[in-house]
Amino acid sequence: MPLAFVLVDAQAGKVREIIEKLKKIPGVVEAYGVTGPHDIVVKIQLDRFEDVAAAVSQKIHKLGGVKNTLTMFTFEKIS
Repeated sequence: MPLAFVLVDAQAGKVREIIEKLKKIPGVVEAYGVTGPHDIVVKIQLDRFEDVAAAVSQKIHKLGGVKNTLTMFTFEKIS
């Protein structure tokens, strides 16, 4: 099952609002407000890579206050 982390750049003052909306998107497992060059880190997992890509481009990008995203697909888990 494909897993990706999405770094989200938000408009000023919109982080909490965006996180609340992210929680309602199918496949979003976790979302955190963070410090650094990006504002939010989203963990998303769906059945297919195409489903993850569609969730980012068709759902996350369309949330009010989202300026930009960077999606990183995972390849392997090291335990």
